[in-house]
Amino acid sequence: MKVIIWSKSNCSYCEQAKSLLEIKGIEFEERKIGDGYSKEDLLEQVPTARSVPQIFINEELIGGYTELKYFLAD
Repeated sequence: MKVIIWSKSNCSYCEQAKSLLEIKGIEFEERKIGDGYSKEDLLEQVPTARSVPQIFINEELIGGYTELKYFLAD
């Protein structure tokens, strides 16, 4: 499973999403806005993005933290 999380600093939902993935033992790539990536980079990937995190699994946008919780629910 390939997971990419678009995030930013001081984002509680971003932190919760990363923690959930770590608990499940799922590796992910973090693309942090303001740390190597810009808002424009995110908008190229997700033109409708209005918030972070924006989470991709296997190159498919699943949404944010809430959608990740449902996606990973056992």
